[in-house]
Amino acid sequence: MTRKQLIATACLGLLLLVAGIAAFLPQNHPDAQPNAFEPADLAWMLSASGLVLLMTPGLAFFYGGMVSKRNVISTMLQSFIALGVISLLWYVVGFSLAFGDSIGGVIGNPLTFFMFNNVGTAPHPRLAPNLPLVLFAAFQLKFAIITPALISGAFAERIRFWGYLLFMCLFSLLIYCPLAHWTWHPDGFLMKWGVLDFAGGTVVHISAGFAALAGALALGRRHSHREGHTHVPPNVPFILIGTGLLWFGWFGFNAGSALAANATAVQAFFTTHLASAAAMLTWMMIEAVRGQRPSAAGAAIGAVVGLVAITPAAGYVSYGPALFIGVVSAAISAGAVDLKNRTTLDDTLDVFPCHGVGGIVGMILTAIFAKEGGLATTGSWTLLLHHLGALAFISVFTFGGSYLLYKVTNVLIPIRVNATHEADGLDLSQHGETVLPAPHEALPVEPMIMMRA
Repeated sequence: MTRKQLIATACLGLLLLVAGIAAFLPQNHPDAQPNAFEPADLAWMLSASGLVLLMTPGLAFFYGGMVSKRNVISTMLQSFIALGVISLLWYVVGFSLAFGDSIGGVIGNPLTFFMFNNVGTAPHPRLAPNLPLVLFAAFQLKFAIITPALISGAFAERIRFWGYLLFMCLFSLLIYCPLAHWTWHPDGFLMKWGVLDFAGGTVVHISAGFAALAGALALGRRHSHREGHTHVPPNVPFILIGTGLLWFGWFGFNAGSALAANATAVQAFFTTHLASAAAMLTWMMIEAVRGQRPSAAGAAIGAVVGLVAITPAAGYVSYGPALFIGVVSAAISAGAVDLKNRTTLDDTLDVFPCHGVGGIVGMILTAIFAKEGGLATTGSWTLLLHHLGALAFISVFTFGGSYLLYKVTNVLIPIRVNATHEADGLDLSQHGETVLPAPHEALPVEPMIMMRA
């Protein structure tokens, strides 16, 4: 039996064990009282959860359009597979670690909601008093799913699939869940410190950005990157489709974080749209200023950067500051991408310059423009200083912790493909599939000449 078969056998055995425990373990799922909730809140939060779920396939298209044709399937699968892996982790223990009874404001008690025990249609008085707890858990699950998928863009075209799965599990349990607890649990120490993160600028994007930076360094450069080959996105329509799905889904991401169909959700909806629109135009103008032709890929990247940057601020700032956040974040991220391209760092799809830097800009500008406590709105420095302190701590934790997890993963399962597999492409070497036509499907030379003529 090969190493891969042993790993697969162990994973299948673990999955069967979890399924058996889930089926026969006595559990309590409290039911809500009749008419306990506002129907509008339920309808909106069910819709918002679906919209956030749509973002992960959107990210798959967004990333899949940027990589070489030999790595499209593997790159898209790295997003899709998170739907399965993180969902089961969240059910077993992830939700407990993120939102269980707080242990010192640092982590949730893993037994609080173990295997969704004590999770039902009844509300939780502190986490979401106006929603079924299971709906709140499902909504938060979608954030946990997309975060490791975002990271995958940094090491696209060179990571082993099984190594990626292991890292994803370790990152989710040891980095994402603690960070979500600190920031969003009522007893989390960053929450008590007053740090504002409306929808995940810190928990999702900054953590993914620094984990991506650590991954690019831990896995090293692609051979094509070492040889100085210029990479041009081969499938721009995929990028645009992915951007459209992300933009659409982001309304659930941000407006849904109001956890109700209320005025805050409406405000977050429009600030999200305005920031993304401004960022898209800014990115295209920067391309023109540099003497480049305005590109569809650039417009798409700019739009996503704007969505990233407004995420921590969406429900806390007004419309003018949202537009400003979009413009400034796009300009800074575009500069960060240019700076990265002048170095030897091989962050394949610019995850750190776009998501990491975009999240940092959004976090800082949230503290400046927040209606309550913002430097520009109240003249108080307290919130900004707290955000800067939290940013320093989170940066060290997510980068250092992720780098360590890559090293641990590599000891257990090698995470870097060999040179032959990298040259062949991960679609074939990791999955035995390809989007490239088989030799007998290629067009003959003469018709191709006639088509060009």
